[in-house]
Amino acid sequence: MSAKTSHTQKSQSVIKDVSSMQPLFTKQNYTWMLIGALFIILGMILMAGGKNQDPHVFDTNKVYSTVRITIAPILIVCGLVIEIFAIFKKPAQTAS
Repeated sequence: MSAKTSHTQKSQSVIKDVSSMQPLFTKQNYTWMLIGALFIILGMILMAGGKNQDPHVFDTNKVYSTVRITIAPILIVCGLVIEIFAIFKKPAQTAS
């Protein structure tokens, strides 16, 4: 019976340890993740761009525009950097 009692005591101590743990991400982390996701979505939308009026005509000005080949990829990379920052950002320590 002592083995069963020690097992119960161990599981109760594990429950106390788990209940005292703080969540991995805070509200601030989720806010940064949302901002990063918005950057990525905006970059994808800009990269998709508009369409030609005539599908048989290849318009190089629309396909190779500065927005599609420069600004959109920069926004996507910035969004990914923000996501990495949001994941690695540690919550502020409270003075208690």
